[in-house]
Order: sequence, then structure tokens, then C-alpha cells
Amino acid sequence: MISKLNLENILFLDIETVPETQYFSDLDDATKALWEQKSEYQRKDEFTAEEFYERAGIWAEFGKIICISVGYFAISNDLKNFRVTSFYGDEIKILKDFKNLLISHFSHPKHLLCAHNGKEFDFPYIARRMIIHNIELPYKLNLFGKKPWEVPHLDTLELWKFGDFKTYTSLKLLTHVLGIPSPKDDIDGSEVYSVFYEENDIDRIINYCEKDTIAVAQIFLRLRGDSLLIKDEIIRI
Repeated sequence: MISKLNLENILFLDIETVPETQYFSDLDDATKALWEQKSEYQRKDEFTAEEFYERAGIWAEFGKIICISVGYFAISNDLKNFRVTSFYGDEIKILKDFKNLLISHFSHPKHLLCAHNGKEFDFPYIARRMIIHNIELPYKLNLFGKKPWEVPHLDTLELWKFGDFKTYTSLKLLTHVLGIPSPKDDIDGSEVYSVFYEENDIDRIINYCEKDTIAVAQIFLRLRGDSLLIKDEIIRI
């Protein structure tokens, strides 16, 4: 039961991604053709491959990570703090810094990673981008040969489903129904492309990513029946 898990053993996280290049025209011919094939089902006849390219950040083969935000609990004498920090800039540096965090502070078997829809998106996306950049996978992301109960990942979307795999509940909807402050009060995922490539405002994206990370932790607390974090308990470092 999640109520028995030690909060200090969990690393909460969220990632933000964009297409690997700003414009479809920046791609080489082979990648353009592969993107056209890959996106054919999703865009159908409504968009051309070029018009659909703003959404390429969803796929690790055509996108890149521009921010990973992480948060963890520090509890002492019944006082609870949630510390949040972010890795951003060059993607290779982001991935290496995140890997170093896992190795140095979250490598014990008892340690877990937690994200919303993390098993379908965040965790595999990070792993794929590491492999693309020839970065050896840290233990917490290397799932080869692991049995389901050996995978050190928690997913608030999966926990909320309670075994019902027919539906998807967004982070925005789940925070709303659980009475948690929305992390989408400024931008949402559909606007990250324009904020990054057109506005060049990485600080706004970092703030958004950190709010999502905090929201994941808040959802986890609600699922455990614990009290939510208050503003003074959240520390950005």
C-alpha cells in the first residue's frame, strides 16, 4: 500500500519536451519522410506532416527534453518540506545531470521514481533520449529483464485508474477534482513549443514544469490520505 511507503524515498518528476528542431524544413529528407510516416495515423488527412510538426515533441525519436524538474520530501521532527529543482539547457547536460542525481541520491533499491503518466511518457522518453545520446542507462531507468514488481516506478495516473485501463485522466483534471491548485494556471503542454522556440522563455517553462512536479506530489499525498503541502513547505532550490 502506498500509505506505507516512505515519502523520502520517492523522487517526483516531470519533463517538458519540444520537437528537436524548430521547423519541419530544418529536418533532413530522410527524417522528413520518417516523420510523415510516423504521424500519418494521428494527423490523418486534417494536417500535412509539416503542419503537424509542432507536436513532434511527443515522440522521443523526433523530440528532445528541454527541462526535467524533480522534487523530494525532507522530513525532520514531523516538519515536512518538499524541495524542487530543475535541469535545463543542453539536452545532453540535462540527461547527464539527472542521471548523476539518480546515481548519487536515488540508487538504493527502496528508492522510487514517480510521475503522472510516467510509465507511458516520462520514464521511457528519458531512457530513449539517453540511448540516442549514447548515455548508459542508470539502474532506475533500465528495465531490461526486470519483472513488473521489480520496476521502481510509481505513476499517479495508474494509481488513479484503480485497474480501469479504458480511460485517461489528465493532470489538470485530476488536480481539479482532488481540490489541488492547478499547475496549468499559466501555460499548458500545447504551448511549450511556442514559449520555447518563439518566445525563448525557458524560465516560464521551468516554472510550469516545477508546478507539474509539485502537483504530482500533491496527488500522491491525497491518494495516501495525507494533508496537502502548504506554500511554506515548498522550497525551490
